[in-house]
Amino acid sequence: MMRGINTTVRRLRRKVFEEVAALGFKADADTLCDDMEAIPYALVNDETEQYRDSVYRARAVVREQVRLAMGLSLRPEDKPVHLTAGVEASNISDKYYEPPLMQVIPSACMRCEAKGYEVSNMCKGCLAHPCMEVCPKGAISMINGKSHIDQEKCIKCGKCKSVCPYDAISKKERPCAKACGVNAIESDKMGRAYVNPDKCVSCGMCMVSCPFGAISDKSQIFQLARALSEGEQIIAEIAPAFTGQFGDNINARNLKAALEELGFSQVYEVALGADIGAVAEAHHYVEKVVTGELPFLLTSCCPSWAMLAKKYFPDMIDEVSQELTPMVATARTIKKEHPNAKVVFIGPCAAKKLEAMRRTVRSDVDFVVTFEELQGMFDAKGIDLSEYEAESSFHNATGAGRGYAVAGGVASAIEKCVNEYYPGVEVKIEHAEGLADCKKILSMAKIGRMNGCLIEGMGCPGGCVAGAGTNIPVPKAQKKVKEFVKASSKQLPPKELGEIELK
Repeated sequence: MMRGINTTVRRLRRKVFEEVAALGFKADADTLCDDMEAIPYALVNDETEQYRDSVYRARAVVREQVRLAMGLSLRPEDKPVHLTAGVEASNISDKYYEPPLMQVIPSACMRCEAKGYEVSNMCKGCLAHPCMEVCPKGAISMINGKSHIDQEKCIKCGKCKSVCPYDAISKKERPCAKACGVNAIESDKMGRAYVNPDKCVSCGMCMVSCPFGAISDKSQIFQLARALSEGEQIIAEIAPAFTGQFGDNINARNLKAALEELGFSQVYEVALGADIGAVAEAHHYVEKVVTGELPFLLTSCCPSWAMLAKKYFPDMIDEVSQELTPMVATARTIKKEHPNAKVVFIGPCAAKKLEAMRRTVRSDVDFVVTFEELQGMFDAKGIDLSEYEAESSFHNATGAGRGYAVAGGVASAIEKCVNEYYPGVEVKIEHAEGLADCKKILSMAKIGRMNGCLIEGMGCPGGCVAGAGTNIPVPKAQKKVKEFVKASSKQLPPKELGEIELK
């Protein structure tokens, strides 16, 4: 598990984000193409660490990472397309994401074996050789005193590995495929990983699990930096998972001031929208599920979970809550008060990029960037968050809304609201985290095993704090959010959540 480790892959990604954000802040159309072409040479040269088997391959990968960070698509392999092709369409201050979001960079993929078992040098050639005895296909034999697996006979059942007393048989599996809970990772004709867009729900777990940095997503940092440099009215809405993401001692006041230094006019909490959603879904559960009108209710705030339900269980669409997600509810609140402002969602989630692209949401959310991408923007401007501190912190949301960032927090917030607003009403809670578990719980709901339940699903194991765009280890992030929730001045939103006054 590489999450939260400062690996070479992470450092390179952040450097690419920094360079691309710097192009946006520079906002010089005359030199843009030349500046883009210079980035691979700045990041890979005789002075830098040798990242891959050759300088040329390393630069080829960086070129594609630069294109994705600019919001462009990867170049085809079978025709000549210049690095800067299509940049005119991206050299704007507003550009929506176009699927597919998760893309494999061909020059970076190491063609990991999809699945298989192999005997390592740990084999002792033991007299019992249980691996040979349990193999249902006779694929294992003793050669020169060691176990050997005939790959043509092997059916990859794993029985040999499970009985080896020396753990000498290793399971070979693509890290990206292992991390994907919907089996969206396939192979192309060259044996490289391929993300099947018909199966993918854009959680990004494949991206953060590839040890070669071969999977990446598109970004809007270039366009956002440009918009900020042009002095437009841009308001940030920041997800509650932010706490701890920019340093151990960086609090809400530091972050708020740093965002203002970057060019944002105001900063709102997405937990405000979570409060609105918790109240609405509490009413929805009591009015629809408790009365028997709906068999169960699925929360809607995680876009990968909602996409999974709609894509793989289309007959359950009516059970997915129709309430606005916290991102959209907060954005609409902002635009009521600031109709001419652009709204930027800043959070841990890759899938939010596609949620913002939906036609019903486009007018509300103008940009989506992750914590990882935002750090690249701070780096581009040389902003050290510890040197900035705003006069006030976030004083708008409640502990319930802030708790949405951790798995189980959504259902817990709704349950607390039901208990407060409807004393005596029993709430049946179920929650799943990680797409594989989400699929299992939806399958159980489909056959009637979850009737009467409020079901929370989180695409990432651990919840939003484990999103693909985070900067720190998941357990540390969970601890930080719980501290933030506990320190909230109010723990529950009022039953009648009307107009929210934000300062």
